[in-house]
Amino acid sequence: MNIGDLIRSLRPSQWTKNLFVFAALVFARKILDGPLVLRTLAAFGIFCLLSGSIYLVNDVLDYEEDRIHPKKSRRPIAAGLIRRGPAAGMAVVLAAVSLACAFVLNPGFFIVGAVYFVLQIAYSIKLKHVVILDVFIVASGFVLRVMAGGLVIHVPLSSWLLICTTLLALFIAMSKRRHELVLLEENASAHRPILKEYSAYLLDQMISVVTASTVIAYCLYTVSEDTVKKFGTSDLIYTTPFVLYGIFRYLYLVHKKGEGGSPEELILKDKPLAVSVLLWIATAVGILYIFK
Repeated sequence: MNIGDLIRSLRPSQWTKNLFVFAALVFARKILDGPLVLRTLAAFGIFCLLSGSIYLVNDVLDYEEDRIHPKKSRRPIAAGLIRRGPAAGMAVVLAAVSLACAFVLNPGFFIVGAVYFVLQIAYSIKLKHVVILDVFIVASGFVLRVMAGGLVIHVPLSSWLLICTTLLALFIAMSKRRHELVLLEENASAHRPILKEYSAYLLDQMISVVTASTVIAYCLYTVSEDTVKKFGTSDLIYTTPFVLYGIFRYLYLVHKKGEGGSPEELILKDKPLAVSVLLWIATAVGILYIFK
C-alpha cells in the first residue's frame, strides 16, 4: 500500500470541515486561552483521523459507483491503487485509535465522536438511500463537530449557534446534491441511487427555504438579547453583509458555474468567496476580542 495513496484516500482537503470544532472556542472568547486552544487542536486532529477512517469506509463500499463518476473515479481505491481489504483494515485501526484518543481527552467528546462515527457508517450502509434524511445525516456531521468543540473545552453551546450551524450545513448538503444531479445527468442514479428521488426543481425549493432560514436565524442571533448580554455588544450585526454575500456567491457558483460538489475546495479556490469568509472572521474576531 503506497503511503501517498493512503493519505489521499483520507481526503486531507476535506479536513477543513473539522474546523467547525473551533466554533465554540471562538464564540466563547477563549482563543487566547492556551490550554483550551491546545485541547481544541487535539479535538481537531482526532476528528481528522476519525473522518479519514469514514472516508476509507465510504470508498470501499462505493467502489463500483465511484468508478463511473468523472472525479471520484480518480480516488485511489476506485482507481485500483489500493485494495479494498487493506483499506477496510486501516479504517478500523484509525477509528479505534481516534476514539481511544477522544475518550482520553474527554468522555463527553468521545460520546459525540462515537455518535458521529455510527451515524456516518449507518449513512454509508443504508441511510444515504433514504430521501431527505440523507442530507440531514450529512448536515448532522457539522453540528456534531460544533458540539464536540464545546464539550472538549467545557463550554455550554448557544442554541443559536446550533441552529445556524444546522441550517448552514443543510444549505451546503442540498447544494452538493444539486451539483451531483446536474453534473451526472442521466448517470446520476447509477452513481448515487437516491438522486432518482430528487429533481433540480425540488432541491432548488429546499435550498431556497434553507437559505432564507439561515440568513434570518443569523441576523436574529446577532441582535438577540442573549447574544448582546453575553458579548456586551450588539455590533455583531455588522458581520451580516459578509454572510449574505458569501451565501449569494455560493448560490451563484452552484447555479451558474456548476460548482458545489466539494464545498471545502470551492471556498479555497474561489477568491471572492474566500475573501468574504476571511472578512467575516476578521470582523467577528475584531468585535468579540478587540473592540468589545
